[in-house]
Amino acid sequence: MAGEKHWRRLKSLLHEQPLGVLATSARSGPHAALVAFAVSRDLREILFATSRATRKFESLREQPGVALLIDDRSNEVGDFRDAAAVTVHGRAEEVSLSRQEKARSLYLARHPYLSEFVRAPSCALLGIAVESYDLVVNFQDVHILRPGDGLHPTD
Repeated sequence: MAGEKHWRRLKSLLHEQPLGVLATSARSGPHAALVAFAVSRDLREILFATSRATRKFESLREQPGVALLIDDRSNEVGDFRDAAAVTVHGRAEEVSLSRQEKARSLYLARHPYLSEFVRAPSCALLGIAVESYDLVVNFQDVHILRPGDGLHPTD
């Protein structure tokens, strides 16, 4: 079971970092893209927005399995000791119409400057159903955290 300090470090990364690198895979090959994200209170869902005309959106329609890398590096040597990174594993799909307004509100509370983009008809709001978080601290200490296991993520 993951310790309380690991949940705290995970929550810190998720709430302090505004961007992550989304990795997708499809017949055309792997693809990585920078995305602005927001996380649900219970840490079970990560939201991001993209245009329907992107390679990432097309890849997600073909293969919804994703990884999202979020880190707090400063690009200094001390990062080997001090930085943390988390890889979110899950499945991404467009947020249902019944959940659109609530999800959009959560997303825009974090990224209000993206309001026009997110409200455009060409934009898709997607949610990653989180299966696990792989938290790496101290360069090589890996801790697997799953929403619902161990400590409650909202504690």
